Amino acid sequence: MKTEPRYDGPSVLAIEGDPTAPFVRQRRRFLATLESLSEEQWRAPTRCDGWTVQDVAAHLVTVNGFWQASIAAGLAGQPTRMLVDFDPKATPELLVAGARSATPAETLAELRASSDAVCDLVASLDDHQRALPAEGPSGHIPVSLLINHGLWDCWVHERDVALPLGLPLTEDPDEVLAGLRFVAGLGAGFALTAGVARPPASLVIEATDPDACVVVEVSDHVEVHDQPPADPTVTLRGDAVDLVEALSCRAPLDQPVAPEHEWLVGYLGQLFETV
Repeated sequence: MKTEPRYDGPSVLAIEGDPTAPFVRQRRRFLATLESLSEEQWRAPTRCDGWTVQDVAAHLVTVNGFWQASIAAGLAGQPTRMLVDFDPKATPELLVAGARSATPAETLAELRASSDAVCDLVASLDDHQRALPAEGPSGHIPVSLLINHGLWDCWVHERDVALPLGLPLTEDPDEVLAGLRFVAGLGAGFALTAGVARPPASLVIEATDPDACVVVEVSDHVEVHDQPPADPTVTLRGDAVDLVEALSCRAPLDQPVAPEHEWLVGYLGQLFETV
């Protein structure tokens, strides 16, 4: 299923915060983990159906290149429109398939170079630059949300690799909360641009470890903040990491949601399936 990016008018997503520090930290940490793996581990399966560790790394090479190009175009005042036909399930698989002839060492070298380049660019941005529009799968959104998307995506893929291999995981609170806030808003945003959302609606997430209240309000756009409404449409409660996993389609959401409101928490799964 293809996304329906919103290129005209205001951004479909509004989320406050600067994800620069966790973005850079998480990518550096994951790269160090990949650098420590044996060739056998690079060929091991991951939580992504049909993908090895090397496939996940090759995917991130492509993703890093896109984030860098999109941010650069946004800074130049010419945000791209490259994702008109983007299919979150099919497109990454095609790109990964084309990179499978590389050796693990070659893929690692490409990932190191692309990670360094995108981290250096992100770390160089000021407040004005982070507010400029650039292209993400949701359409034209502030650069800060592009960075947040990249943080969430890479954080999930770090777990996709580490958990099957039995590797230790770091769960820094600012990374967890940035991922929870972003993925909760992302799914609702995709549902809105696809025309399946039923606004006005609100999702309240009461998370623990770390403790947080995440509120997703859907009108003509999706705004994520921390002030719960008096009568939310859906309320989720639980461990923050578990909720990120569930909303990212890596674990079942073991909380009842009325069928007419499932788009608020489950639309991302229809797009991404298990990748």
